[in-house]
Amino acid sequence: MSHRIESVAIDGPASSGKSTLAREVAHHLGFVFVDTGSLYRTVALALLSDQNSPFNEENPKIQKTLSNLNISVIPSPSGARITMSGLDVTTHLRTEEVGAVASRISAWPSVRKALFDLQRSMALKGKIVMDGRDIGTVIMPEARLKIFLEADPTVRARRRVDDLRQRGIHASYETVLADILERDRRDRERPIAPLVAAKDALHLDTTHLTIDEAVRWIVDRY
Repeated sequence: MSHRIESVAIDGPASSGKSTLAREVAHHLGFVFVDTGSLYRTVALALLSDQNSPFNEENPKIQKTLSNLNISVIPSPSGARITMSGLDVTTHLRTEEVGAVASRISAWPSVRKALFDLQRSMALKGKIVMDGRDIGTVIMPEARLKIFLEADPTVRARRRVDDLRQRGIHASYETVLADILERDRRDRERPIAPLVAAKDALHLDTTHLTIDEAVRWIVDRY
């Protein structure tokens, strides 16, 4: 590796606290926070909005939607705003439906290819904290600090249910846990950029940590 980028890459499974920690770490370091999961959710929203059927990667209508994507990321102190064709869609990205579709299409090579250049261009600017599932291995392998988060699936499910309820969305713990376990399987087994820790990543288990404790642990190692 020829050089390091003054940035932090945070990878981990669904609901392991990636976005929350990345946002707080970025705040402490004075860096820009980029949630790449929101980019996949934006693609999912585009596909749902176009009502493509059948819903598979080979569908020409889906490929047309992907080829016409116009996604922009606008940094802000609280985290990046996401626009699609000039329309701010940030507040529409956190539904369970969009999340489920995003998890499914994240394994599609055409989707990963469509988003690679956008993520890579942001990474090369440096001084960012970027979270996702392949940041330290694919998108930003030159990051000065790479973190791989872990947490017990039952704890992740409870966190997810609590987060949804705070936003007024009722969710069954059993359903959320099953969804997390299925997402874990898909992320680990996908042929393109599977969820795996970079060889030089530091592992952090957040099962029994508060947000402040986890943030301090990361910042202290930068």
